[in-house]
Amino acid sequence: MTQQRDEGQAAAAGKPKVVLGVSGGIAAYKACELARRLTESGHDVRAVPTESALHFVGAATWSALTGHPVATEVWESVHEVPHVRIGQSADLVVVAPATADLLAKAAHGLADDLLTNTLLTARCPVVFAPAMHTEMWEHPATQENVATLRRRGALVIEPAVGRLTGKDTGKGRLPDPDAIFDVCRRALLRGAAGSGADLAGRHVVVSAGGTREPLDPVRFLGNRSSGKQGYALARTAAARGARVTLVSANSALPDPAGVDVVRVGSTLELREAVTKAAAEADAVVMAAAVADFRPAVYATGKIKKKDDREPEPLALVRNPDILAELSASRPRSGQVVVGFAAETDDVLPHGRAKLAAKGCDLLVVNEVGESKTFGSEENEAVVLGADGSETPVPYGPKETLAETVWDLIAERLPAAPRE
Repeated sequence: MTQQRDEGQAAAAGKPKVVLGVSGGIAAYKACELARRLTESGHDVRAVPTESALHFVGAATWSALTGHPVATEVWESVHEVPHVRIGQSADLVVVAPATADLLAKAAHGLADDLLTNTLLTARCPVVFAPAMHTEMWEHPATQENVATLRRRGALVIEPAVGRLTGKDTGKGRLPDPDAIFDVCRRALLRGAAGSGADLAGRHVVVSAGGTREPLDPVRFLGNRSSGKQGYALARTAAARGARVTLVSANSALPDPAGVDVVRVGSTLELREAVTKAAAEADAVVMAAAVADFRPAVYATGKIKKKDDREPEPLALVRNPDILAELSASRPRSGQVVVGFAAETDDVLPHGRAKLAAKGCDLLVVNEVGESKTFGSEENEAVVLGADGSETPVPYGPKETLAETVWDLIAERLPAAPRE
C-alpha cells in the first residue's frame, strides 16, 4: 500500500494541485464530472468532501475519480497533518457545490472539519460555486457572507438560473461543470502569474451582442455581431473575481458561469438595462453592437407588397448614444467606462475622433467586415486611452483582448476597500 502511494505521488509531481471541496447539496453529483475534467486535463486532484456530502456521493467514487484517499475529518492520517498540508500545497481550491452553510463557515473562519480547515490554510486562488434554493441564496445573511469572501479575494461565481430540487425553478442552480472548469482553468493561470483575483469585490457591467430594431412583427434592422467578444469579457471578469452583469442583445451563446445575464432586444431596451446596472458598477464595458438608427414608425402588421409598386422609403430616427450618456453621467466616483468602435476604414483616425466625442476612458478600436471579427473566435484591436495611450492587441483569441481590456481597467480603478 505504501509503495502504491509513493508511486502515485511521484506520478502527480509537477502537476498543478487542485483541492476539490464538496459540500452537502444535491448538486454534489455534478462535481464528479468536474473532478473528471480536472484530472483528464493534467491536474492532480484531491477531493475533500464534507461528511454530509458523502450522503450524496460516496467516498469510493471520489477516490476512484482522483486516485487519492478520501477523508472528511482532521483526525484521519493525523501524522500527515492533513488539515494544514492539503491547503498549503494546493495551487487551487474549488468548492462545488458550496452550500449556504459552507459559505457561512468560510466567511466566519470556522474550521470544524477537513474542508473548512483547508480553506483557512490555503494561500492559493479559491473558487466557490454556490448551489442552493433561491430563497437561501437571496437571504441577506448569505449575500453578506458572499460579499465578505469576495472582499477577501475569493472568487464566488454566481449560481445559474434553472430547475432546482423538486418542482422549484430559480437562481441557485450549480453552473455546468464545463463552465466551472473554465473558471478554474483561468484562476490557475492567473494564480501562476501572480495576478490572482484582482477584480474581487468589484461589480462590472458588460454589454454584448447586436441590437435589433423592429420594422414590423416579422422584420428588423440588425447587424452581424455574435456577442462572442462581450461574452469573453464577461467570462474573464468573472474569473478575475468580479461580480458581472452581462446585458446580452440577441446572442445565442450559453450563459457564462457565474455571470448575471439580462437579455434585451432593441437599443432602447439595452439602454434601460445598462443604465440600471451601471448605477452600482465600478466599470461599464459597452461591447455590444448598438444600432445608430431605428425605424421612425413601427408597423403593427406585416408590411405587404403592393402589386408591382416599389415600397415606400424607410424613414429612420437616431437612437440615443448610450456610451456618451454613460460617460457624461457617471453615478459612481471613479467609474471606468469603456467603448468599442467597429470601423471599416481609417480605423485609428475615426477611433481617436470617437474617443474624444464619447468622453469614455478607453475605446477598443477594431476593423470589421463581412469576414472580419463578427462571429470569429479571434480579434485584433488597438485600445485607445483618454490619457493618450495606445495599446495594440495582435490577432489572437478574443480572451486575449478581454484580458488586456481588464488589465487597463484595473489600472484605472480607484483602490477598493479590503478586509
